[in-house]
Amino acid sequence: MLDLTSLAALAAEHSDSLSHQVAPLHLAGQVLDLDAEPLIMGVVNLSRDSTYRDSVAVSTESAVRRARVQFAQGAGVVDLGAESSTVAAARIGARDQATALVPVIEELTAVGVATSVEAYNAQVVQQCLAAGAALVNLTGSTDLERIYELAANHGAAVVLCFVPGANVREVGQVELASDPLPALIDYFGARIEHARAHGVTELIIDPGLGFYYSNLTDPLVRARHQAEVLLNSFRLRTLGVPVCQAMPHAFDIFEEEFRTAEGFFAVIAALGRVNVYRTHEVARVRATLQALDTLGRPDPQ
Repeated sequence: MLDLTSLAALAAEHSDSLSHQVAPLHLAGQVLDLDAEPLIMGVVNLSRDSTYRDSVAVSTESAVRRARVQFAQGAGVVDLGAESSTVAAARIGARDQATALVPVIEELTAVGVATSVEAYNAQVVQQCLAAGAALVNLTGSTDLERIYELAANHGAAVVLCFVPGANVREVGQVELASDPLPALIDYFGARIEHARAHGVTELIIDPGLGFYYSNLTDPLVRARHQAEVLLNSFRLRTLGVPVCQAMPHAFDIFEEEFRTAEGFFAVIAALGRVNVYRTHEVARVRATLQALDTLGRPDPQ
């Protein structure tokens, strides 16, 4: 899959998709051409159940500090969540989620750090948008009309995640056919149409590689699936909106060097022309993308 022969065959088979342009993204008062410069989305977790321990913030002050560090490292937006999406995590009520998230969003907005809120409950979305969140990382599939209307009223962008159930905590399955992309294109085509019908103009799609699926419990099978979808991300460009991908951890492959995993997968994502990189390792992913950009430029004359 990652040898030159396979890459050349993939590009030739889907050459039309490579030429598709994605729409600029209006986010936090800026117009972003994500084909010219990808967006790095940092991650700060306010849940102690999150498995990526370096992303966990134990207080409002800790979350603000971590987000500001990620912003300084090159994150264009920082994704905040108050309930881990891991299968064994405790469920957190909407009121408690909002109580944890709102003061962090308010402080970061005040200092010019754009924030995203990972949520699936309309009450949480409403309070976080009112506090200044610029993006809704939508990890659910219920009460969508209300959430879309809230986003439209606040001029916020929405990440449409692949969600096989009511939300990503309700364990579902992912397509493991020989080619999972046609099913993803059909899924997101309908989601995009629905969101636009309810007033949302700024959309991103996320195939959901960072979530748990009951038929992807083998670590190597999971990592291979993630790499395949990352590499084929350019085929989603036919939908005309930016593509966001979570950079995998692959603990079982990288073991004690797991912090290098997200930078490694960023290379595969770049080959797949991903537009938004959701990562816990902002500095590493930024350095990787900068290196690829530098090496890809023509020599000065």
